[in-house]
Amino acid sequence: MNGREAVEKASAQPFGLILMDCQMPEMDGYEASRSIRHSGGPNQYTPIVALTANAMSGDRELCIAAGMDDYLAKPMSLEELASCMGRMTSNGPISAPEPEVTVDSRPSG
Repeated sequence: MNGREAVEKASAQPFGLILMDCQMPEMDGYEASRSIRHSGGPNQYTPIVALTANAMSGDRELCIAAGMDDYLAKPMSLEELASCMGRMTSNGPISAPEPEVTVDSRPSG
């Protein structure tokens, strides 16, 4: 609904990818992204992709400066969205490493 709600949700639970509208009421996507990046919360390192209808020169740079990882101009094709999502989630969200599991292959007995 708005940028404040986006920040609240991002501080409450981890996500694999955040699609951030740049033009929202109360708090725009630029400020919301900065807040998420500086929060120390579960999505501090989650990829954030800007979605904006403002496809003007310099918009990508504004998004990157706000802490977003990529930029998609609306309207976008399904192929563009899928390609971006693939790039952003190829390694998954940054999180604590899984504990190492070792298997003892010696016969029991």
